[in-house]
Amino acid sequence: MGHLLSTVELTKRILDRDHRISIVILIINSPTTFQTLNSFIESQSRDNHYPTRLTFCSLPPLSNPPNPTSPNFFQTLLDLHKPLVKTAVEDRVKAGSGLAGFVLDMFCTNMIEVADHFMVPSYIFFTSGVSLLNLAFHFQMLEDDQGVDTATKFNDPSIEFDTPGFVNRVPGKVVPAVFLDKESGSSMILNHTRAFKKSKGIIVNTYIELETYGVQSLFDRVGKNGVPAIYPVGPILELDTKGRGGDRVESEESIIKWLDDQPSSSVVFLCFGSMGSFEEDQVMEIANGLEKSGHRFLWSLRKPPPEGKVGMPSEHETFENVLPEGFLDRTSERGKVIGWAPQVSILSHKAVGGFVSHCGWNSTLESLWFGVPMATWPLYAEQQLNAFELVKELGLAVEIRMDYRRDWKIRKGNFTVTAEEIENGVKKLMGLDEETKNKVREMSDKGRNALEDGGSSHKWLGQFIEDVMSNVA
Repeated sequence: MGHLLSTVELTKRILDRDHRISIVILIINSPTTFQTLNSFIESQSRDNHYPTRLTFCSLPPLSNPPNPTSPNFFQTLLDLHKPLVKTAVEDRVKAGSGLAGFVLDMFCTNMIEVADHFMVPSYIFFTSGVSLLNLAFHFQMLEDDQGVDTATKFNDPSIEFDTPGFVNRVPGKVVPAVFLDKESGSSMILNHTRAFKKSKGIIVNTYIELETYGVQSLFDRVGKNGVPAIYPVGPILELDTKGRGGDRVESEESIIKWLDDQPSSSVVFLCFGSMGSFEEDQVMEIANGLEKSGHRFLWSLRKPPPEGKVGMPSEHETFENVLPEGFLDRTSERGKVIGWAPQVSILSHKAVGGFVSHCGWNSTLESLWFGVPMATWPLYAEQQLNAFELVKELGLAVEIRMDYRRDWKIRKGNFTVTAEEIENGVKKLMGLDEETKNKVREMSDKGRNALEDGGSSHKWLGQFIEDVMSNVA
């Protein structure tokens, strides 16, 4: 879902910049497709400001889809969709559309084969920051050029190692779990990275002013060892949340009304992303830590899906029944527990002074966009690496933990973060020195300026469009 949000926003940026371009977004029907995703596509189609130039095309469902619990589910799913993608594109080409190229999600690199069939280039849309891209290229180089078994070598939380694109040595405890998963994840991510080098370029959702060292490291490698062109075009954010409809409107109104009654920069906001939920003992620790911190809080506490079921945490059901007895009464004057959180509206509110975040890349960019300092508590994917970058490389966040990770299959963390750690982290976040607060605000300004005419990301998006149009010529 997070990838789709930034993909649609990137699409709109391209359409606004060059009126010669039309874009078709192909949507894969998966057995795990959630209603949230379908609702978003429906709202975007309904409020489409580019009716003749932007098309959402939902591919037909597979007659025999793979099992969502199988280790190679996603890659098998994509392989089975190749003929459907080929047919969808052929239909448009036959209708007279001039095909300029494919832009592929970072996990859809096997569709390069389909683009090759049409003899047009592929570009990758990398929805994370360059820290992950630098690490991926480094591990792929170690595997292919030096014969290193990276899943074994770096599966040690106590080690530290040098990596191009990082100022500091990277600790093993923040290496994303997918790189260490010998069952399927490690080979998958390495194969994707190899495929990146078959593309004509990589569009990255970042801006030079944010990840200066990491971006420059990639620029220095372009054209060497197969690294293609790099286009840092971010921050690509979906900030207009109107049109989502349903129960969310009423929920958002009550949340904003509560925030309106709080003093400026006094509320710490806790939210852990679209997949973010915790088991009972961890919820108890968060509650105790918040209560002891003494700070005002807005906590998105979503009920996890039933045990054994693949799905998203509940949007409207909170997990209040596992809170400590009397917690809601004791904190009623300074705290609010909610289910789904309208994150953009909350982060943009003057009452919010800090964000306890899972460090997903979209959430990171949103928090920086609104100048809200973060405390790191990663869960999945590359979030541990993002947390390390924010705290150690960039100095834009404080640490609750950088090495917490949840297994999405069994829904358990690798340890329990204690109430004391949470209390101390919240106090540190809400008591940040002015120098750090100003640094976050300055990064907010730099992100906004990067998108303006003459800004770095505006320039790189223009370069990407120019390169795409040269394919047609």
